[in-house]
Amino acid sequence: MQPLRSLLGGETTVALFVDGPNVLREEFDVDLDDVRTAAEDLGRLAATRLYLDEHASPGLIQAAEAHGFEVTITSGDVDVKLAVDATEFALTDGLDVLAVASRDTDFKPVLEKAAQNGVRTVAIAPGEYGRSDALRNAAHDAQIVDPDGNAEASED
Repeated sequence: MQPLRSLLGGETTVALFVDGPNVLREEFDVDLDDVRTAAEDLGRLAATRLYLDEHASPGLIQAAEAHGFEVTITSGDVDVKLAVDATEFALTDGLDVLAVASRDTDFKPVLEKAAQNGVRTVAIAPGEYGRSDALRNAAHDAQIVDPDGNAEASED
């Protein structure tokens, strides 16, 4: 299997994993395109995945797919599936950046494992109040996507 970096012409490769139930909440008012844009600012997207539970509306699934997201629906715990997939991707030869959009501290070990494998990690938070200090501290970098679509580096 060829490394991702060579398949993408030597560009910085980014894998984006979005925790749908924790990011797409009414109180955060975050648009998936804004999350995607925050990840695209890091390099070329090698994967753009949105994880949802079985209660996700068909309209949300269709909209996400129309905007270039690979949607994974799970009847079990979204966190477990996302964590396993993100960790597996982080161990793939040639991945430069792993970006996880969530406010859930369950993904701290994923970011740590990716970093141990030499992958730069980014925690993307859905707004200032959706920020997880544990994820921010575990990642190399952190961004906050606000309702106006702005992505900013998180400040300590």
